[in-house]
Amino acid sequence: MTLWNGSFPFYPGTNACFPFDTTRAVIVSVFLSMLATFIIILPGIRGRGRLFWFLRVVMGLFVGAVVLTIQFTRDWETGWVTANTSYKSFSRALVNTDIGLHIGLAGVNITLVGNPVNQVNETINYNEHFAWSFNADYDHSYGEGLEKGLPSPILYVAEKFTTQSPCGVHRQYRISGHYASLTLWMAFCTWLISILLFSMPILLYGGYMLLLTATLMLFSLLFFFTARNTPKCPIQFGPASLKTEYGGSFWLTLATGLLCLLLGLGVIILNSVQPEKLKLVFNLDEGKGEEKVRDKSYLPAKPSSSVQDVLMVPVGELCEVTATQL
Repeated sequence: MTLWNGSFPFYPGTNACFPFDTTRAVIVSVFLSMLATFIIILPGIRGRGRLFWFLRVVMGLFVGAVVLTIQFTRDWETGWVTANTSYKSFSRALVNTDIGLHIGLAGVNITLVGNPVNQVNETINYNEHFAWSFNADYDHSYGEGLEKGLPSPILYVAEKFTTQSPCGVHRQYRISGHYASLTLWMAFCTWLISILLFSMPILLYGGYMLLLTATLMLFSLLFFFTARNTPKCPIQFGPASLKTEYGGSFWLTLATGLLCLLLGLGVIILNSVQPEKLKLVFNLDEGKGEEKVRDKSYLPAKPSSSVQDVLMVPVGELCEVTATQL
């Protein structure tokens, strides 16, 4: 790598915009397509069971979309700071920027946006992802950032999470993120089983599966909580400090887990206390009533009393009439 004016070369490059995640967009599109399909067939359902059926579909798709989407989000823990900091190594030029740190289950995203965006004859608008999943090498990604010549604030924050950093948070975040992701995949599987049991319908065991889904989601929060509360090195930019808090994915997981917990408990309690109301919610009573009506419609009509009187003839007279005819 050659030198230019006493400093390392700098390659700005074009980076993907952080708010747009293609994986999340694909997942949301698939579940919205499924919801649209169910809405199309909604008019074919008769009676008051239409509302209960629609609510079950919306709840089921919402839980499945959340459990699957939060696997790939990068805002489990977020933080922002505005600071005047150096932009390049071996340069005294200072820029005013917004620096963001977004921690997910599989790595960190570091954003750098200038105030204004155009400063020191360059466009300051960066987003870099450094993965620490088991199939990725965080230190290698950090080394590539050094070779690429990323801005100093991004490299400074990324260095805090390397394996060689004295902060020592890389291993904790990596293991916690791995087990949180594993429990969420298990929660997605139990959600699929619960949908299958409710459609069969085996309501009690479907409620148990919802409880298990909620338990796994809450356990994933517990795994991430252990990494969040490990002591971290301060991230200082002069007098300003970058501090992180729980992000949208954390609170969305908590809310969805509590929702599954309430739904599972509701199904189990109603099944033991008032099973008729539970069957009404799942449209089981109407089906049974229709079957009874159909069964009665196929039964032969009862003979009238006059027909019975005509058929009730003494056996002797019947024999005499038969003999006369012969």
